[in-house]
Amino acid sequence: MATSQAQTVLVVEDEVSIASFISLYLKNAGYRVKAVGSGGDALAQVELEQPALIVLDLMLPDMDGIDVCRRIRQGKDIPILMLTARDEDVDKIIGLEVGADDYLTKPFNPRELVARVKSILRRSTPARRASESAQIRHGDLHVDSGRREAHVGDEEIQLAPKEFDLLWELLDHRGLVLTRDQLLERVWGYTFAGDTRTVDVHVRQLRRKLGDASPIVTVWGVGYKVSPARDSVNA
Repeated sequence: MATSQAQTVLVVEDEVSIASFISLYLKNAGYRVKAVGSGGDALAQVELEQPALIVLDLMLPDMDGIDVCRRIRQGKDIPILMLTARDEDVDKIIGLEVGADDYLTKPFNPRELVARVKSILRRSTPARRASESAQIRHGDLHVDSGRREAHVGDEEIQLAPKEFDLLWELLDHRGLVLTRDQLLERVWGYTFAGDTRTVDVHVRQLRRKLGDASPIVTVWGVGYKVSPARDSVNA
């Protein structure tokens, strides 16, 4: 049962039965839920409701879910969990400048959806971010966890929320090799039942955005690491 202090989750799904199913489980978990069936309605509700998180279907009747995600990302830092009926859409969901925080492939267990919503919200609260405020410099790269900003030289690099979290986790453990499973647990808060592609896609996006300043090294067959730079410091 939702309370007056409950966080609002916006469900964007045009299939009424699926939207009702998702809404029921989220309400039972204590969230306020607003459900809409189109991309246009979703964009309007984002302005009206200021939801804590959005569950967004990839295929909508009026516009692509990726376009909706991109437009939301232009002005707001709202966590987004995307739903897709096709496994091959994963790269599109996480990449292409969209930067969805997570995804689920239909059909999915509703309890898994609730678990992921809880994990995303737990890791994106302002109190948690403030408690983890720190800065790391690594060569030309400067990352501020409190402001959630990354700069290469004087240029600010626009990172999606999970791209930032992944970069910070690797920088904060520079010199150590982190497996994909470890990164899934530390950055996303759970595992994907063996599916570690989301880590690889996020790393690929980070390397593209950071260019020559990217400090991420692949350790083949294991995971990733950041090699210590001579001028690498915590502040």
